Amino acid sequence: MGDGPTLYTCAGSRGLRATWAAEEAGVDIDLNILPFPPRYLAPEYLEINPLGTVPMLVDGDTRMTESCAIAHYLATKDGMTDLAIAPGQSDYAEYLDYTYHADATITFPQTVYMRFAIFEKDKGWAEAGEAYANWFYKRLVKVEDRLESRDYLCADRFTVADISVGYALILAKKVGLDEGVPEILKEYRERLTGREAYKRAVEREKAGLAALKA
Repeated sequence: MGDGPTLYTCAGSRGLRATWAAEEAGVDIDLNILPFPPRYLAPEYLEINPLGTVPMLVDGDTRMTESCAIAHYLATKDGMTDLAIAPGQSDYAEYLDYTYHADATITFPQTVYMRFAIFEKDKGWAEAGEAYANWFYKRLVKVEDRLESRDYLCADRFTVADISVGYALILAKKVGLDEGVPEILKEYRERLTGREAYKRAVEREKAGLAALKA
């Protein structure tokens, strides 16, 4: 383990927000890829994070488990960067709002959909999962409206808010929820996933997963 922060995560999970933010901010992290789900396949992880969830960032005495918060932390831990917006700057409130909106309002129904319609569909809960898919589609309207007149969510530049919301759209495509995603948001997703830092983050997680399976 190096002197920098250590990120525990599963490849492609919400932790991608943190891996991506680290690449964008140029923060050197020790990336520790775990098997999914770690609470069952890596029980020793519970000694580090009793929740058994990913991601988790360890930085000295700091312990963080919320992906959007970790992304913001990595973007600001060594001083403000263009990835974040400070109090008093234009769109500061919007930056906070969309960063929190990403998980609380958008990723939440995706998570329930995945559990009921994918992971536990054999238990007869697929219909409930599909109901949450519709919830997810309806909750995209706020981001859709915001992006009608801009390329990025806040301050006319790419920020952690875009990482946070963008991951939810990336996840939608991955788990079969793309049908209800508006075209404007698909175009936005293409802009985000075309970034070199995003590509590096994905490749780094893939490499960690390959090493885990080797």
